[in-house]
Amino acid sequence: MNNISESFRFAHLADCHIGGWKEEELKELSIRSFREATEKIIDSKVNFLIIAGDLFNTSIPSIDAIKEVALCMKKVKDNNIKIYIIPGSHDYSPSGKTMLDVLENAGLCINVYKYHEETKRLEITYHQLPSGERIALTGMCGLAGGLEKIKYEELANRSEIENLSEYKIFLFHTLLSELKPTTKDWEKVPSEPLGLLPKNFNYYPGGHPHFVKQKSTPEYPLIAYPGPLFPNNFKELEELKQGGFYIVDVNNNNTNLTRVPIKLKEIISLNINAENKTPEEINLELREELTKINIIDAIITIRIAGTLRSGKPSDVEFKKIISENQDAYIILKNTSKLKTKEFSEIKIQTGNIEEVEEAIIKDHIGQIELPDIQLNENQEILTNQLMVSLNKEKIEGEKNIDFETRIIKDAIEIFNLGDIFNAN
Repeated sequence: MNNISESFRFAHLADCHIGGWKEEELKELSIRSFREATEKIIDSKVNFLIIAGDLFNTSIPSIDAIKEVALCMKKVKDNNIKIYIIPGSHDYSPSGKTMLDVLENAGLCINVYKYHEETKRLEITYHQLPSGERIALTGMCGLAGGLEKIKYEELANRSEIENLSEYKIFLFHTLLSELKPTTKDWEKVPSEPLGLLPKNFNYYPGGHPHFVKQKSTPEYPLIAYPGPLFPNNFKELEELKQGGFYIVDVNNNNTNLTRVPIKLKEIISLNINAENKTPEEINLELREELTKINIIDAIITIRIAGTLRSGKPSDVEFKKIISENQDAYIILKNTSKLKTKEFSEIKIQTGNIEEVEEAIIKDHIGQIELPDIQLNENQEILTNQLMVSLNKEKIEGEKNIDFETRIIKDAIEIFNLGDIFNAN
């Protein structure tokens, strides 16, 4: 890889998603996270700051969000720290114009994604160190549905930028297959092979997947995802508890990463098993669990799952319980897997969810006619397969359109409709 004699350091953050939460309390925390990160970056005496996409949660953020971000960037600039950025899949617009253009025109940041559609070439941006040595920066935007892959494949000056003599940094906003977790949750999340990126850059600051991970290979010396600056959904609050970013130190051509956590509030997660319980029992359990923890100024997440023995999910007294615990910063609930018995005429000896569903299917199978579909199995098996498919949840990081396509594909396979759709 290309050598550089001067030691330097920079910060790498990604996936701020400012403005993404609908809850005002959490929307405020995402802005505060960015403010605290920039203050830590200034205190760390870095040479520059890199933001690898999704600074905002949309290409047209609110005025309040823009104002707060601009104030933070102005403070960074006033401390002689340049900000290099690329648009991510959230803050990029189909027109190619983003709010990043406004911030760049105001002199607050430099968008290093400079791709010419006519020539299919990426421009290089140079950062000059105090010694006079230069660092070459370029990068590729992130697009909805991973459509940036086409731009990578059509890149006309790939060899040219791979052979630049300076220390090189390539910003990207794509999930790479080689860094994708092997858990079932991530199995069908779209990703691209590492070979999609230009080779021989010294550092690859990434964004898009909300996890912390690094990888090194001979052709790609250091690829890194810093994770989100602040958790961006219910599940991330449960699992991550906090956000953060990297401080990157380059010394004698060795690159070392230090992750700096951003923790503004304590996050406490409660999981309630509602299987074969009544709403009254859940209300009692919830109140008991909340008395066991210090809720003062904390973010509380409550996930309730299972099939109620009687009553409805709406009988759980969430509003009342939340009003009784106003010392918490905010209390969030997730009841997407809280169910009730819909067929009271079916008598079942067990409260197991799968057995409940199986009994309902057996009792009602054949009542619905599907005259236009040629069934290749018996209706009970098909119905079970369809129930499993429709019960799937959106995978973390999966786009809405990809989730919908996945469910439709499952239905096509279940009902053997491939030939019909292929013909059309």
